[in-house]
Amino acid sequence: MAIEFNTTESTKIKDLKVITPSAFEETRGSIWTSYTTGEVGTLLPKDLFFKHDKFSVSKKNVLRGIHGDHKSWKLVSCVSGSILQVVVDMREDSDTFLQWESFDLGGDNRQMILIPPGLGNAFYVKSDLATYHYKLAYDGDYADADEQFTVKWNDPRINIEWPTTDPILSERDRRL
Repeated sequence: MAIEFNTTESTKIKDLKVITPSAFEETRGSIWTSYTTGEVGTLLPKDLFFKHDKFSVSKKNVLRGIHGDHKSWKLVSCVSGSILQVVVDMREDSDTFLQWESFDLGGDNRQMILIPPGLGNAFYVKSDLATYHYKLAYDGDYADADEQFTVKWNDPRINIEWPTTDPILSERDRRL
């Protein structure tokens, strides 16, 4: 079984990458690799590497985000359930500022999204339960919630087409 990744550039947002690993399918199910330093690791800037992983388990109709910072690279995927992944360009100097792109992740879709610094990250849970995986790379210490930017999930400047008008939000996201 060869470990291969198909990496494509977003057609909407500069520097955003979509990574699809190859999978070995057989009667028991399937198996695939989500990360190697020689393939996915080379997509990061020189001298930067993934430092830690996080998982988020969320119920149906939960919307998390739009959050981000200006130093973290995030490799995200949905390892169980299904979500609508949304990425928003929040880099004011970018020619794709305030543009967004969405991806259906989870289920039989093994795609991963590599999100560079300055892009907002959000997802909406479509299944009864979903497990979301973040792999994080950054210089220095982790930029936790108090150091991150937060954008209102339904900001009219962005006009994201969410599958609901009444999502379950965190206190942080409701305060906006």
